Amino acid sequence: MLALAAVVSGAPAVAAEAGGERAAAFALPEPTGRYDVGTLEMRLVDEERLTGGRAREVMVSLWYPARHRPGRAPVPYLNAELAGHYDRNAAMLGLEPGDVDFASAETHAQDRAPVFPGRAERPVVLYSPGGGNPRAFGTTLVEELASRGYIVVAMDHLGQAPIRFPDRFELPADSPDMAAAMRERVADVRFTLDQLELLADGGNPDAGGNRLPRGLGAAMDLSHTGMFGHSMGGFASAETMLDEPRIDAGINLDGSMNPPYGEAAERGVDRPFMLFGAGVSGPADEPHNHLYAPEWASFWHNSTGWRRDLYLADGEHMSFADLQTFLPQIDAQIPLDEALMASLGTVDPARSLAVQRAYVTAFFDQHLRGRHQPLLDADSPAYPEVTFVE
Repeated sequence: MLALAAVVSGAPAVAAEAGGERAAAFALPEPTGRYDVGTLEMRLVDEERLTGGRAREVMVSLWYPARHRPGRAPVPYLNAELAGHYDRNAAMLGLEPGDVDFASAETHAQDRAPVFPGRAERPVVLYSPGGGNPRAFGTTLVEELASRGYIVVAMDHLGQAPIRFPDRFELPADSPDMAAAMRERVADVRFTLDQLELLADGGNPDAGGNRLPRGLGAAMDLSHTGMFGHSMGGFASAETMLDEPRIDAGINLDGSMNPPYGEAAERGVDRPFMLFGAGVSGPADEPHNHLYAPEWASFWHNSTGWRRDLYLADGEHMSFADLQTFLPQIDAQIPLDEALMASLGTVDPARSLAVQRAYVTAFFDQHLRGRHQPLLDADSPAYPEVTFVE
């Protein structure tokens, strides 16, 4: 094993003992906003939809501005079942079980921490992960938004990711029908919005006895709601906005929008939307932006609302998930497969995250809070890694 090197600024990793050897460990960078972050997990049950002969379930995590209780430990990054899953399947990283200490990584949030006091109503942002990825893999962006005053709802989609439910652990389907999976994602989002409205009104939306910390329901401003996601989750953000007026603005982080799986490319959207691509795509390895990707071009030209297309040339598809943060830390201790590391691009991980945090926050500040953000007007010398595609 190589000597430990902390790759992400502000996120030192500490190696742990595993099987008599030092297992590679990693840590997430702290969010940069003014607020502490609280979180809680909920199981939502849709009795009107069936999956595998049982009522459709949606596992969500709420992240919100909070006040931390002194001495309380933060919530683990991966729950025990997810950590065990990735340890057992370490071959996906070209490693052996026990090589990585997945269980020790922590978020920067406390479970059910007291809501930050005050009467401020906070915009709500939904997050949908990439296909096959758990909602946890968007934590670095989700925590950032919560630290900046948003209430963020991260969703898992049954059959599309490894998910821990209160009574079981489920793996994704081997060969999902992508069009059906997209329809289920959209239905999950709409159902989640319904449940959030009930919770905000003080109701109990299902038999699970879900309850929010005091003040969180009243703080939800569901009249200003956004959505973003990585890969399939970004596609789902656009797809949901086609027929769901409660989503005011959306972001697609490098997700293809193939017409066989949805209608967003052919119909476009009529509200603010930001495409954020990286690296190359398609059989010719051309830049992933609307000048080269046909379905992005169609979406761009068919959309009538405010729009931006940002391009991170030195990034790649997995630059928009937490893998860009923790894989380099692991690689510095145990060399990983070159092809896997290439999926992150050559962009510096800390700069890539800083860029995404800046532009994602600016987008929602402008379109959910009504605060004009000059950062969204043109290329910025503060973030030379990003170019605007006209």
